[in-house]
Amino acid sequence: MNQNLNDRKKRERRIQRAYGALVCVLATAAMMTVPALAADDPLAVVNSLSDFIFSLIRAVGLILLGYGILQVGLSLQSHDPSQRSNGILTIAGGIVITFTKEILTLITGG
Repeated sequence: MNQNLNDRKKRERRIQRAYGALVCVLATAAMMTVPALAADDPLAVVNSLSDFIFSLIRAVGLILLGYGILQVGLSLQSHDPSQRSNGILTIAGGIVITFTKEILTLITGG
């Protein structure tokens, strides 16, 4: 009698686990389905993707710019010339990265 009860509980647990796994798989599949929204003009899609990528690059450049300013400020406080030069180089790199799109537009003449 006790053995049948244990077998039944094990079977119920196995069924619950299988049901939970099935629900998780179906929920994941439902969340990963993304409709393909195509634009009429493929060039517009490429331009919007380009704008998005350049905005991400600009964000990274601004973060580097802020970090470089922080480094220079801390170097002035601690009188550390190597940290100051690293901060100035980081600021210069941040400026170049921030204005990458404009620099490329000037170079290509577009």
